[in-house]
Formats: sequence, C-alpha cells, structure tokens
Amino acid sequence: MAKNLSQRADLHVHTTFSDGMLNPGDVVENALEMGLGAISITDHDCVEGILPALEAAKGKDIEIVPGVEMSAAAGDYEIHILGYFINPEDADLMELLSKMKENRVERIKSILDLLEKEGFALDEDRVFENVVNGTVGRMHLARIMVEKGFVKNHYEAFDKYLGNGKPCCLRHVRLDFTKAISMIRSAGGVAVIAHPGTMGSDDLFSDYVTAGLGGIEVYHIKHRKQEINRYLSIAENHGLIATGGSDCHGSVPGRLLMGRATVDISTVELLREESRRVRLKG
Repeated sequence: MAKNLSQRADLHVHTTFSDGMLNPGDVVENALEMGLGAISITDHDCVEGILPALEAAKGKDIEIVPGVEMSAAAGDYEIHILGYFINPEDADLMELLSKMKENRVERIKSILDLLEKEGFALDEDRVFENVVNGTVGRMHLARIMVEKGFVKNHYEAFDKYLGNGKPCCLRHVRLDFTKAISMIRSAGGVAVIAHPGTMGSDDLFSDYVTAGLGGIEVYHIKHRKQEINRYLSIAENHGLIATGGSDCHGSVPGRLLMGRATVDISTVELLREESRRVRLKG
C-alpha cells in the first residue's frame, strides 16, 4: 500500500463508462490499495458506473460518493458541473443524460469527419466498440490517435487537434448551466463547478450561486497554488463547499493519476449534509 490516505477523498474519478481507462471495480481496487477513504465516480454525462462501483466497495473500508460530471454552457463558455450524492436512478436525470449521450455520439461522428479532413482516418467501429452503456468523448479519439501513431500522446492530440478552439473540436449541444444545476438538485445532488481554472469565467460565479451552486472544485491537478487560493477565496465569499479531485482518467507512465489531488474526508460529510438540505427543500 502507498502512503495512508484514509482521511483523504478523491472526488473526481472517471471509469470506462465514460472516458476512463479502468472499469469501476478496478477503480475501487486501486483506491483501496492507495488507502483512500472515499472516491466519487463522476463519469461524463453518465451514471452507469456508480452501481458497479458501489457493489465493488461493499464490505470494504472505502466510501463511494455517487456523482456525475455534466457538460453545460455558460454564455460563450463550455463548463463542467459535478453533481455529488445524486440519486443515479432519478428518472428525470436519466432521461436528460440519455439525450446527452445521443448528442455525444453525433458530435463524435462529426469530429471523425474533421479528423479525416486533417489526414487522420479513424475507424468509427473502433471508436464505439467499447462504448455500450456509457458515453463517448474526445479522449476515446485521442487514445486511438496515439495507437495509430498520429500523435505521441493524448496531450498532443488535444493540444493540436481536439482541444477547445482546435481545428477538430466541436462544442457539445448546449445545455444551459441553470438546467444542469437544476437537474442535479432535483436528483438530490450538490452542484459543484469542475476545474474552474481551465474553463469559464470567474465573473459568472454569482450567476452560478443564484442558480443553486453548492461548491467549487478548488483542488485539481491543473490548478496551481495561485488558482487554489483564488477559488478558496471565492468559495468563502459565496458560502460554497471547497471540493477537489484528481480528474483521474487512468495513468501516466508508471503512475496512476488517482489521489494526486484530494481533500480531507470531512468534505464528504459537508457534501452529504448539503445533499440532505437539497432533498428537504425538494
């Protein structure tokens, strides 16, 4: 076991049900080996990975926080909103996510056309072969580009072709952030802005709070100290919960990304209590 992290929680972890490299069972096993006290399964626009993770964690010394990461629009920006302690079987949420999955499929097909124009022919069947009940995203394309030798790694794929503003990137069908926050809350969850240092505008936080935002992902692998301090201040000023997580999709050579950004286990209790208040208001 690595250093004891039993009082730490990684609240941003992806599985193979979206664009992670590990299935829910393997995610749980790796978290146990690390000694983490809690993790949250936060797949993109998808909740199917939650129940398998909960099953894998039964009787084990770890808590699985049911979560989701939803893509949304805030003015001209695309933002991501995490939902914690959601009910993964909420009918309205499941209906919305089902539509978002369909939109993702059409988006990826269009991106495949753009990639082909750039000289990168990717087989559509290969892209979708492992996407059964989950969601498809740009990371699936990036990994195949690496496999075929088009790029050295997925970072290069995003930096040159797939990242926001790059020639082969298309926006998601726009779901307004107010709708995303509302759906998370109606499913009993706490809405949290994901990695704000990488997208969106800090000027919009008052609008997010008015819509029902409950927290900010302060600690993230792409947040430097100055960004952490800035978002801690914003969280305090708006009365929001400061959360954090690694945004783990898998590993870099020799190291699993899980656990690289964590928060104290007490943050889980804060989110749980806020979820209870949301449900009472419901």
